[in-house]
Amino acid sequence: MGNTAYDIAIIGGAVMGSSAAFWLSKFTDPSTQIVVIEPDPSYKNSSTALSVASIRQQFTTDINVKISRYGIEFIKNVTDHFDGLDAHVNPLSLKENGYLFLSGTPQSSDAMRDAVVMQNQYGAQTRLFTPDALKSRFSWLNTSDVDLASYGAVDEGWFDNMALLDGFRRAARAKNVEYIRDSVCGFGTEKGRICQIKLASGQRIDAGIVINAAGTSAADIMRYLHEDIPVEARKRTVFMIDAPNAIHPDAPLLVCHSGFYLRPEHGHWICAMVPEKDEKCAADDFEPDLKLFEDDLWERLYHRAPGFDAVKVLSAWAGHYAYNTLDQNAIIGKHPNWDNLYLMNGFSGHGLQQAPAIGRGIAELITTGAYQSINFKDLGVERVLTGQPFRENAIV
Repeated sequence: MGNTAYDIAIIGGAVMGSSAAFWLSKFTDPSTQIVVIEPDPSYKNSSTALSVASIRQQFTTDINVKISRYGIEFIKNVTDHFDGLDAHVNPLSLKENGYLFLSGTPQSSDAMRDAVVMQNQYGAQTRLFTPDALKSRFSWLNTSDVDLASYGAVDEGWFDNMALLDGFRRAARAKNVEYIRDSVCGFGTEKGRICQIKLASGQRIDAGIVINAAGTSAADIMRYLHEDIPVEARKRTVFMIDAPNAIHPDAPLLVCHSGFYLRPEHGHWICAMVPEKDEKCAADDFEPDLKLFEDDLWERLYHRAPGFDAVKVLSAWAGHYAYNTLDQNAIIGKHPNWDNLYLMNGFSGHGLQQAPAIGRGIAELITTGAYQSINFKDLGVERVLTGQPFRENAIV
């Protein structure tokens, strides 16, 4: 590493940190010195790499709908942003199969109706389905215990997670953003300002602005400043299964009210559920919980779709959510206790789809002093410090 002083230092180089680096490199003078500090450039255990990599408009708060509306437009028009991509292909391999949410009670259906009205106001094309209409559209589903469903057939689906990360990284590097392999182990501070970043290698760097985009390690970074944020690692085991009696390649990503999700993947299926004992996990615990499928998940799959009577687990992996225990919503913006610290943390499983908008928002805030495209005020750090949740209910 040649430099020891930078205008902007970004802690964490996965999709959030690289998105911020990309947008900052576009919005700042070419002479601006930007560095991204990432401990593992292979990203093998990052939330980005282990994500199921989907995008939806079906959220319960308008800010998240706006974020994903921006995200889908970015994904569909990614060649306009990343130089060198072939505009005649789909660089991010977007599979626009849609999302299907199922409700099992009148109470949850009322909330679903309200959410769909709001989603439609912001441009989402979500539609409601009665059980009979749902059965007509997806005959392979058991709808006997479904009260209502919401279906987004447009602007929802899944895409290539690592291609998005690679695009941000390459575009940022093309504008002289520097990536260094190292870990932050402390700060030097003076009068409410971070003056120096201490690295595990022994290096010390000065930075005019510091961005915490450290994913599941975000709270560890804040503890070096004697600050707390409610972000912790939560393990999610994902199964790749073969179900020869359930061949539905055009199926949407199904989110069942019984507590699992399911989507097709190259002739097979990906499925997962929140474990009954959902709590903080060790930072190095990436061991899949294989018993979860036999003990709980398979029964729910078979109940929802009889074609899952014969199932074989082909593989499984575990990834971590950077889970915001306060309200499962992102924590974005300038920290009020520090003059030059900005946060991009706590995305609770939907960070990948939000990265284009969040990275742009942080870059706007830093370069102009205010949000320009989307106002992220509701997701600001202040609510965390006062313990006032701004809750997102549609967490998958």
